[in-house]
Amino acid sequence: MITILAGTNRPQSRARRIANFYRTVLSELGAESQILDLAELPADFLGTALYAHVGTNPAFNRLAAMLDAGDKLVIITPEYNASFPGALKAFIDGLAYPGGIAGKKAALVGLSSGGQGGLLAMAHLTDVLMYLGTAVLPQRVRLPFINQDLNAEGGLNHDLSRQLLREQAAALLAF
Repeated sequence: MITILAGTNRPQSRARRIANFYRTVLSELGAESQILDLAELPADFLGTALYAHVGTNPAFNRLAAMLDAGDKLVIITPEYNASFPGALKAFIDGLAYPGGIAGKKAALVGLSSGGQGGLLAMAHLTDVLMYLGTAVLPQRVRLPFINQDLNAEGGLNHDLSRQLLREQAAALLAF
């Protein structure tokens, strides 16, 4: 089981739409997957699921348990203020420590409305994941100018974007 994490709590995010596309790619490659959407985080999780409260919030625990279902994940992260979203960092911080995502393998997909395609977000996220013992697939995919690439049907307009995601998915399966 591969967990595809839509890395923002913004409702109906572009990250979620890319996660849906990625799930289709994995299905075409014969891989079972699920989507963990941070938009489903409980509104009060900062005060009820972190620090002394780790493990006590059932809604947070349900999302955290999705990561335990397999040893591989795909994190779709938008770039917010030259980094990854705070909700993603807080979610990671709420996972059991040590443990949580240690020993897992992750593929990263960055997206942005600008030309860098989430490069800074993926760089920061890689540092956090490596610190926590998660192996990061070197083949990271950047999706720049996502507003022009992502279409209303949830697909991608550019052949190169589709190709890069398919190649990354295949590399993740072999990782």
